[in-house]
Amino acid sequence: MEIVNSYNTLDTHNSDRVKLNVGGKLFETTISTIQSGGPDSLLYALSNCPTHDVDPIFIDRDPDIFSVFLSLLRSNRLPSTARRFSKQELADEALYYGIDSRLKSAMSPPPLQGIDASIVSTVRPAADALPSAFTAAADDGSIWIAHGGQISVYDWNLSHSSTCRTHLDNITSIRRVWQEVAAIGSETTSGLHFYDLSSSRHMASTYWTDTTDPRIYKAEVIAIADSPDTIFASFICPHKENSIILVDKSTLQISSELGRQSGGSTKNMVAEKLTWIPKTGIVLGSAVMCGAFGSSGYIRMWDPRSGDVVWETNEPGSGRSSRFGDSFADVDVDVEGLTLFKVCSKSGDLAMADLRNLGEDPWVYMKDKNPGMGHTGGDGSGNSLIQCYKGQVFVGRDGGLEVWSKTVDNNRDCEISEGLYRRNFVDKLEDCERGLIKKIEGGGDRLFVSRQHVEGIEVWESSSVSAALSAL
Repeated sequence: MEIVNSYNTLDTHNSDRVKLNVGGKLFETTISTIQSGGPDSLLYALSNCPTHDVDPIFIDRDPDIFSVFLSLLRSNRLPSTARRFSKQELADEALYYGIDSRLKSAMSPPPLQGIDASIVSTVRPAADALPSAFTAAADDGSIWIAHGGQISVYDWNLSHSSTCRTHLDNITSIRRVWQEVAAIGSETTSGLHFYDLSSSRHMASTYWTDTTDPRIYKAEVIAIADSPDTIFASFICPHKENSIILVDKSTLQISSELGRQSGGSTKNMVAEKLTWIPKTGIVLGSAVMCGAFGSSGYIRMWDPRSGDVVWETNEPGSGRSSRFGDSFADVDVDVEGLTLFKVCSKSGDLAMADLRNLGEDPWVYMKDKNPGMGHTGGDGSGNSLIQCYKGQVFVGRDGGLEVWSKTVDNNRDCEISEGLYRRNFVDKLEDCERGLIKKIEGGGDRLFVSRQHVEGIEVWESSSVSAALSAL
């Protein structure tokens, strides 16, 4: 029988050691090592066995994976031998020993820095692999992918956990509103629907109706956002009447609505993008329409407590005269930095505004001072997307992906200026040719990207200095 001695200090007392027989292979280590897994772990409990220093404690598990975990407990890093096992194998065994949080910490990607991020994998659902919508968790980087009428769940290590079949034919919007609950909508079926993905159970549905207004019927959901106690969903009826509906999370019933409008013009279109800003309690909605003469749209902010519009702008028609006609293609909010960003549809320029100091013309247009970057102008198509995440601004232009990073410490409050951010490409030339970028969203220390007519969701992570992590 092979004996693995992991503690060679000659003057250490036997009482400080523990012997384990894992799957027929003997291990000898210290009590402090196996107790470092935490008081709730199986190994911690076994360390309190009164005969641990005399008779080996038998554990009927894989000894090779256990050897990996011993290295993890000693050094907080995975050894190179970990590459012999899949993520799922390691995760299952870690869960048995009760050290899954330690494994998760070791396997998690390094902090996301767009300047050195790259595609590490593509998550593809087994059936109907063309994603129609997805939502990522900000805390652990897990992702839920809607494809057709199904939702596939991938956990923190991007292993497939389950797939939930809904009653919808095609899910076009999805939002994680609780740990295991998704709010979903479809542009072909009315209502906002709630599913518990842990049990594949339909919990409830909410419909926008008005007995006093016959135009309000068969309203479909376009966008979803949420706060700790409220879900915000933009609805649109067949005759273009639209509104933002507020749903109480405690009852899943409609509590109020914001900004009902007819939808007869660009500035009355349904909100295609919703963001709740925690520091102010404000809801921001935006919509863009692309036509033969360029893009037009609006950005509007509501106070859900009063229902009032606190600020809005319509483009074209606002801002500096030199920018007239160069309407935004997309907008997003850095909710931590209270900064609003937009990318222009024609020039491709990036502009920012301080949410604490909005006025008639709040925009400051960024000047790219990176000599290694060529000019990236729009072609009038408006195929640009923007996503703020972890103090960085990610911009998708057709099939290309770039990042704007602060030129100063992210933790410092700085006055908005045209040189505050610096632009760099995130992707390589071959990445640009994968297809038109349709959505960008951050989760954990990952960036997720979907492309038009391309199966799966791309997973972008920053590079790691650990060979074991790269291999995993």
